[in-house]
Amino acid sequence: MGVFVFLPLVLPLTAWPIARLAEHRLHPRVATRLLSAVAAVLGLCSSLCLALLAIVGTAQLPGNPLPDAWADPEVRAAVPHDEVIGKAAVAALAAAAASCAALLLRHVRVRRRTARALRGLPGAQVAVLPDELPYAHTLPGRGRAGRVLVSTGMLAGLTSGERRVLFAHERAHLAGRHHRHLLLAGLAARANPFLRPLRTAVAYTVERWADEEAARAVGDRRITARAVAKAALVSRPTPAPVLAGLAAEPGPVPRRVAALLGPAPAVRAWPPLFTTVGMAVWTAAAGAVVSAMSSANSAVTMFLILRAATPL
Repeated sequence: MGVFVFLPLVLPLTAWPIARLAEHRLHPRVATRLLSAVAAVLGLCSSLCLALLAIVGTAQLPGNPLPDAWADPEVRAAVPHDEVIGKAAVAALAAAAASCAALLLRHVRVRRRTARALRGLPGAQVAVLPDELPYAHTLPGRGRAGRVLVSTGMLAGLTSGERRVLFAHERAHLAGRHHRHLLLAGLAARANPFLRPLRTAVAYTVERWADEEAARAVGDRRITARAVAKAALVSRPTPAPVLAGLAAEPGPVPRRVAALLGPAPAVRAWPPLFTTVGMAVWTAAAGAVVSAMSSANSAVTMFLILRAATPL
């Protein structure tokens, strides 16, 4: 394997160009799906790479449960500087696993806590909470079901037309299952810090996606822009954490408002190759493919080496 085993750890850098260009040039729906998919693939490949390196490093530690043959020179020769790299990979993999587990645990806890708090309220999709603190977010459910949570303090600061925008925006989060995209990107960023720009980009594009859906539902881009600006000005942090970043990171509001004041973005599944965005998209896609192939090749090679070294 040699140095090629490290490729999945650094190939996420190839996705950085698209993280910024996708925010401006691609339709928010396409950008969200593309960025979250690329982040998930690269994060999974990074984790697999660390696992392979950790096997080599763990096999040398005294008292490990792995077969002694896995610490043979033939196995250790597959990874350059195995003594240092292997032990570092063990610590990095443990930190990444703990961070991802903490995010998933927080996601489950917040979901259960919010569901318990809403048991006494009517079962309508929109739940208006008697609270002077202005906020609005969603509680996703199974399938496309879910609930919109909005406080009376938020509704008091908006006109009737702006309230329609608010509800359409939050319903778009539910319909698009935006919490899944955010959760995937969040897990990937915790598995590999190089993927944090993609996590930030996804947090912005899901808001832009919901903005565009709200503008289409209301039929007025200017009132949508005004509602987004007013909601950002009057909103405050929610009393409890929200799911996977929904409503916790509304994105750069001035950029969202400026985008709403312009024409609607063109819906295009894949940009042409000979454009700035097209080259960035293809570069990110190629990086994800190369990372996946490198991880698969390293895994198969390591499996064959371990199988040959392990006595029957």
